[in-house]
Amino acid sequence: MANAMSRRNFVKLSGVAAAGLGGVSILAACGGGGGAAADSDTIKVGVLGPFTGDVAQYGTAVRAGAELYIKQVNDKGGINGKKVESVEQDEKGDATEAVNAYNKMVEDGCVAIIGDVTSTPSAAVAQASVADNMPLVSASATAASFISYGSNAFRACITDPYQGKLMADFAAKQGYKTVGTIYNSGGDYEKGVNDAFVEEAKKQAITVTDQEGYAAGDVDFNAQLTKILASNPDAILCPNYYSDAGKIVTQARQLGYKGPFLGADGWSNIAGGDQDYASAEDLEGCFYDCSFISTNEDQKVQQFIKDYKEANGGTEPTNFCALGYDAAMVVLNAIETVEKDGKARAGTADYSQAIIDAIASGSADGVTGTIKYAGTGDPVKPTLVITFKGGKQEVFDTIEGA
Repeated sequence: MANAMSRRNFVKLSGVAAAGLGGVSILAACGGGGGAAADSDTIKVGVLGPFTGDVAQYGTAVRAGAELYIKQVNDKGGINGKKVESVEQDEKGDATEAVNAYNKMVEDGCVAIIGDVTSTPSAAVAQASVADNMPLVSASATAASFISYGSNAFRACITDPYQGKLMADFAAKQGYKTVGTIYNSGGDYEKGVNDAFVEEAKKQAITVTDQEGYAAGDVDFNAQLTKILASNPDAILCPNYYSDAGKIVTQARQLGYKGPFLGADGWSNIAGGDQDYASAEDLEGCFYDCSFISTNEDQKVQQFIKDYKEANGGTEPTNFCALGYDAAMVVLNAIETVEKDGKARAGTADYSQAIIDAIASGSADGVTGTIKYAGTGDPVKPTLVITFKGGKQEVFDTIEGA
């Protein structure tokens, strides 16, 4: 408990307890901050995400990737002779649960956290983490706000605004002059991508013919699609998670739309996973952006796929598995830098700050591309544009990071 005390709890308790301790420093009693004790033979790293609930498929994928990298590091002897212990917490896709889970990880002595996964809970955790200066690296929190609360938060993925801009630029490159959009108007992720797309589309002289929102949980999109199709767009932006996107694409085809859909990284696993959320025929000629696809012939990617399959009963990794792997790489690389340097004592505020500094100044040669940071928690890395052709997904273009 002592080593896990956060700065915010220190502030609350120090004034009350100082007199009773006769001037003994609370900071000395608590080891100076969160994290493992200096003489511990393990390093605790949190893995936070939705492992049950409506968005569990994202959380379990990120966890599987992160756990693979942690296992590989431990199999090679760990970090500075210490084993990495993953501390998992399921936040069920809920922001309040996520903050509670985060606080439990602080109490458990985690020195850094891989997480959270989806945008709204991730933002809540990022806000809570500032008082502790806890190093956070999210594999997949794309909302712009995630890194806005403090310099301790980083991500391995690209952002909602970046994806929206990227896909608008891509639409212009493809020669699309008119685009309609359909998105979950209550979702931070979906709205963020949509709004950025619309803003950039104007700059690219693309006419957004119609924007149609829907509510979370909706399954019938015919009314919105009918309005969009009446405007006769060259393409339709559908920046939603794969389960909704699959229904939308299918229903649009049933209404007679034959043109392309444009998606974002929430489309990952729309086909080829445990089930196809839209048929190969309906997806033909559509495009979405993401960081990873298993058909990429890069040697590093193929080695990751081989290792992942061996560790997960032959299951093919998704974009989110790869991002989880890379997020873990970013975190553990930084911890290794700090441990080898040896100047900061584990369990102190200096140790936490040293990890943050190591992330900010370092790089990770990940399976989703080389990840580095240039003054913010947003990564500089390449992004793939994926298309569907002949029943298969393939890389259509690679957009280098800014």
